[in-house]
Amino acid sequence: MDRFRYSYDALVYYGEDISKSIERVARLGYDAIELVGEPRELDAKQIKRQTSDAGIAVSSVCSIYTAERDLAHPDASVRKGALQYVKEVADLAAEVGCPTIIAAPTAVMKLKPLADRDEERKWAVEGLRAAGEYAAERDVSLTLECWNRYETYWLNRLDQGIELWNEVGLERGGVMGDTFHMNIEEDSIAGAIGRTGPLLNHVHLADSNRAAPGAGHIDFAPILQALADIDFAGYLTFELLPPSADPFGVMAAGGHQAFFDQYTEQAITTIRRVEAEVLGARA
Repeated sequence: MDRFRYSYDALVYYGEDISKSIERVARLGYDAIELVGEPRELDAKQIKRQTSDAGIAVSSVCSIYTAERDLAHPDASVRKGALQYVKEVADLAAEVGCPTIIAAPTAVMKLKPLADRDEERKWAVEGLRAAGEYAAERDVSLTLECWNRYETYWLNRLDQGIELWNEVGLERGGVMGDTFHMNIEEDSIAGAIGRTGPLLNHVHLADSNRAAPGAGHIDFAPILQALADIDFAGYLTFELLPPSADPFGVMAAGGHQAFFDQYTEQAITTIRRVEAEVLGARA
């Protein structure tokens, strides 16, 4: 391994034109940008041209699973709409040359099931399988994200993600880790990475307070060491959000200015310094 590849989630740049986000990420030395999963609001051809001109790639698409995009909803029409949404995200990814889209079995902030748990799991498996097969035909992989207990009633840890992924039975794709969520749920972030091994195909990085690494108390050295030990070849993507129960409300009010230039630069500078120590020690 020469070095890790880094990306920045455009979700952090709430309300900003994507062309400006692409310029910033490229200027500050990133390899790629992660797009927000709103296909009908983005011009794929323009993004492909702009990222190419800037010399960066599109690493992934951060899908947004609202209550109307719930693959495990008891209403079949909602599930159908959710599947259509994931297909549109896959189409966007294919158009911009992006290899990975984030998937979730149910809606964010759904803290209890709306129907029998086993039924919801069955519906989620069916939806994820159909979405993954559709994406694979377009050379796009799913990555199954695990959120913490305060954002979903299930799929909180990577071992749960592995179990669900195996149940879905797709040939390509895997499970992703997010250090913010993992800091809450895992007994050991590095240990969970090691146990997931080659199934880990995407990672979100954020400190304990969801700010840039260095702003909280997570020790990233053992995390990068674990990633190096499993020969992780995906993107490390920074997904940073304001420390609020309503981060999007904070961003809509303009209360996240540090997340633009300041945290974008701090994130990659801090982690590359840790990476140099970890990979240097391996050499």
